[in-house]
Amino acid sequence: MMKIAAADIGGTHTKIGICDELGAIERFREFPTESHLGGPHVMNRLLERLAAYDEQCDAIAISTAGQVDTEKGRIVFANDNIPNYTGTAIREIVENRFGKPVKVENDVNAAALGEARFGAGEPYRDFLCLTFGTGVGGAIVMDRRIYRGADGVAGEFGHLFTHPLSETVGGRKPYYEAYASTTALVRMAKEADSECVDGKAIFDKIKRGNDALLRVVDAWIAEVAAGLASLVHIFNPSAIIVGGGVMEQDFLVRMVEERTRSLVLESFGGVRILKASLGNKAGLLGAASLYFS
Repeated sequence: MMKIAAADIGGTHTKIGICDELGAIERFREFPTESHLGGPHVMNRLLERLAAYDEQCDAIAISTAGQVDTEKGRIVFANDNIPNYTGTAIREIVENRFGKPVKVENDVNAAALGEARFGAGEPYRDFLCLTFGTGVGGAIVMDRRIYRGADGVAGEFGHLFTHPLSETVGGRKPYYEAYASTTALVRMAKEADSECVDGKAIFDKIKRGNDALLRVVDAWIAEVAAGLASLVHIFNPSAIIVGGGVMEQDFLVRMVEERTRSLVLESFGGVRILKASLGNKAGLLGAASLYFS
C-alpha cells in the first residue's frame, strides 16, 4: 500500500503525518509554523520535519495556505499571514531535498478533497466547501474533482462583494470574509464584551447565559447565511460543507443551515449544510488523496 508523507501548512500550525489510501494517519505531529518569520523560514522548518519521514514514504504531498499553481507546485499569491511566501517553488524545493514525487495543493482545496474521499462529502459528487477562520476559504468540487477555473484559483468565496457600500466602514474591505469570518465574529463580540478574545470565550459565555453575545452570534450567522445563500443560487449544490474551529459546534451549523434555508428560493431548498467531519486532519488526507484518485 502506498504511503504518503503529507504536510498541511497553516498560518498558525503545521501538521504532518504518514497517510495511506484507507484514510489512516500514522506518526501525526503538529508544530508552530512561525509564519511571521516568512516563507523561507517556513520551508526550512518543513524540510527539517519531513526528514524524519523520508524513509517511510513513497511520495510527499503538501497542503498549504495561499493560492497554488498545482502544475508547477508553487505559491502564486500569499497574503501577509506568511510574508515573502508568494513565488515559493515548494515542489522544486522538496523534490530537490528528498528526490521523491511531490504534489502541492491549496489548503481549502485539500480539505475539500479529504472530505470528499473520507468525510462528510463522501456521498456527494458535487459540493462546495467553506472554512471560516481568519478569513473565509472556499473550494468547488465537481464530479469529485476540484474545479479550478481559468487561472487555477477558483473558489475565492471570501472575496464575494457582500457590502459594496461599506468599504470605508472601520477600514474594512467590502468582502464576505470581513463580515463572516471568525475574525469578524470576534471583532463584533469584543464590542459587546472586551473579554471575548476568541471563539471559545464567546461560546463559553453564551453557555453561561450571556444574551448580548447570543445576539452578536445571531447577527454573525445572518452574514454567514447571506453568503451561503448566494452560493446556493449560483451553484445549486447538493451540499455545502462548512469547517473551521467555530463550525465544529453542531448547534451553530444547524443555525446556519436554518438561516440559509430561509433565504434561498424554494426550488433550491434541497441543499444540505453539513459540518466538516475530519477536523484538522482533512488537509493531510486531502493532499495525500492526490495520489489515490
